[in-house]
Amino acid sequence: MVNLVRRLSVCASVVIVSALTPVALASAAVTVPFQINPAPYGNPNGSFDAPAVRCVAVVGEQPGTVTITGGKEDRWGCLLSSEVRWLNLSTGASGSARLSDGLHGFPAEAVVQTGTGQVAVAVLSVAGTITPGVASFYVP
Repeated sequence: MVNLVRRLSVCASVVIVSALTPVALASAAVTVPFQINPAPYGNPNGSFDAPAVRCVAVVGEQPGTVTITGGKEDRWGCLLSSEVRWLNLSTGASGSARLSDGLHGFPAEAVVQTGTGQVAVAVLSVAGTITPGVASFYVP
């Protein structure tokens, strides 16, 4: 009887681990939100007609890679054609990229090869007076 209980518990453990493994793999990507604040007429507090822009950094989709894109549904909402500057604080590597233009139904995004480590990112507007958005996160 004890052997039967032991075998059943081992089988149940295998089934539970098998069921949970795809869930853990599917949730590997992490989204880190940050915002960019417009400063019309040099006003750092913004105004009612210039709301904050919400962007996200998505890490964990691919090793050593971060995707900067919009935080709204289907990845919309980040600044179009903006400059992305990054620094890997763990390795010292740095670089820049440009968010795409959002044409033909594709949201603005930049896929950046930062390498593994703690990364700092700044998104800067190429037009107007806008306070840059800054985020720091770990890239696996």
